[in-house]
Amino acid sequence: MIESYPRGTHIQYHQQKLTLLYSAMRHYSADLKKRKFNTLYHHLTDSPAQGDYTTVLAKWIDQHRIREIHLLEPNEYDALHSLPALSKKLGVPIHSHPSPQFLVPRAEFATWASGKKHLLMETHYRRLRTERNILMTPQGQPEGGDWNLDDQNRRTFREFAKEKPKVPPLPPPVKDPIVQEVAADVSKLFPQHPGQAANLWVPTTREGALDWLKLFLRQRLEKFGPWEDTMVDGETILFHSVLSPLLNLGLLTPLECIQGAEKAYRDGKAPLNSVEGFIRQILGWREFIHGIYWLKMPEYREVNFLGADRPLPKWAYTGETEMRCVSQAIHGAVDHAYNHHIQRLMVLGNYFLLGGYEPKAVLRWYTEMYLDAYDWVMVPNVLGMILFADGGFFATKPYAAGAAYQDKMGNHCASCRFDPKKKDGPDACPFHSLYWNFFGQHAKLFGKNPRIGMMVKIWEKKPSAEQKEIRQRAQRFLDAQ
Repeated sequence: MIESYPRGTHIQYHQQKLTLLYSAMRHYSADLKKRKFNTLYHHLTDSPAQGDYTTVLAKWIDQHRIREIHLLEPNEYDALHSLPALSKKLGVPIHSHPSPQFLVPRAEFATWASGKKHLLMETHYRRLRTERNILMTPQGQPEGGDWNLDDQNRRTFREFAKEKPKVPPLPPPVKDPIVQEVAADVSKLFPQHPGQAANLWVPTTREGALDWLKLFLRQRLEKFGPWEDTMVDGETILFHSVLSPLLNLGLLTPLECIQGAEKAYRDGKAPLNSVEGFIRQILGWREFIHGIYWLKMPEYREVNFLGADRPLPKWAYTGETEMRCVSQAIHGAVDHAYNHHIQRLMVLGNYFLLGGYEPKAVLRWYTEMYLDAYDWVMVPNVLGMILFADGGFFATKPYAAGAAYQDKMGNHCASCRFDPKKKDGPDACPFHSLYWNFFGQHAKLFGKNPRIGMMVKIWEKKPSAEQKEIRQRAQRFLDAQ
């Protein structure tokens, strides 16, 4: 096992992400040694400059007369396609094996997708539930009669404030000598990377991950569905599971998360809308996004359907912006290496989309900032879902929203210096002008889109003087960021 310092510097990965990764590796190595496996391990501090994979492997091959290498299929396109050249350079064959981290093999997804001009997650999700008998009745119908219970899972902040559901606290991080040792190494070797390594707050072992899953199923799954789209100032987690970092690292498998949630429903401990919403995120979106990545790479990284070219704003790594919703999301990423999906998509992603920020720069930011960020996750999510940079291969419309959405789904506006009710003037929420400016810029592209064509018609009916003022106001704001 190799903790590669050069690999850790490819981009400025969040310090907590590196701490999670290396801590999990060291724990796993220690577990293997306890079970009497022979292990070879290269630490970050073992000649960092010479810690690239090829150099370390070549040394071990020579020292231990290694004849072949076996590994799980890499989940990164570049890593997988570098194996033949690496094998040739090292002089030993490299064999890859299917990973247990996904339910749908890459070839199966490619077969399903073959010949389709556009792919819909919903179709993929229903197929998997049927074929794998997940949340289905004995008669082969979806539990409750509906495949999708999203209409029960979009409750607003006003409803949240009225009901005041109690949010259970997360357990405090376990004082772990291995994690503390890794955090010290990471903070020393990667001082310019975002975040604080010592503040890692998620488990780093298989046992800890299972306990984390059980705690979610017991304490937060029940209320996850209704409030999964809600944003509360100062609440980073709410009822979300924060299982994606553990799934993507391999400390949990998707099936055990799905089966745990379904059992909670069967045992009467969680309502169907929460369980269906949770299973949809794993069986639906996670598997779908993984399939899209392998289907569309490597060309997918180059997409830029909207011709966006703006560099990242100055506050992307500090959160020092007067927009409260954006600031809170950035601080969540910096402090915890985590945001839930609405903050990622409808706050930060919405801003980057409306502002015309360059896709590769946005992709780099998302990959740097999150505990669960890996190439297969971020490439399709950021480029396809958030930025609509692929022109709608699987997202049927760009996820653009104005100030009303932020005001409806969260309470950040109450303490923001901008007013979501004002459409012009110095106190108007910038999302107003950014939203309409976006549709003005791309009216020809979206005029015939059945889901958002109406927005283009509304824009075109605005007087030309109002259109000009909106464009100028949006441009002034973006130029100042």
